[in-house]
Amino acid sequence: MAERPASASEFLSTLKGYFNALSEGERTPTEVASAFNEWAREGAESVKAKIAEEVELAVAKMGFVKRDEYELLLDRVTQLEKANKKAPVKKSPVKKVDSTNVAKKKAPVKKKVSK
Repeated sequence: MAERPASASEFLSTLKGYFNALSEGERTPTEVASAFNEWAREGAESVKAKIAEEVELAVAKMGFVKRDEYELLLDRVTQLEKANKKAPVKKSPVKKVDSTNVAKKKAPVKKKVSK
């Protein structure tokens, strides 16, 4: 029924055309109101989409993540922690130090040479 105007002047021109059609009996007030409401709804959706796009770009540039992405990551970390607790912990063998070997490996003492 209504074409979406691209600018404010086109909108006013279209609206004037509807009012002329209304005054000449070509359109009913309901048709004019319906066309206007449709245009307003489409315009609002377009503005919302553009705002969402701009916000997403700005947030990405700042290095933030979306809440749902964060919650997915948090769930994944929780799953990994649970899996880690269930898995047996492998301990590396402890090497015993022989105290006699430690004493033998002391650095040699330098003797002072007298002149």
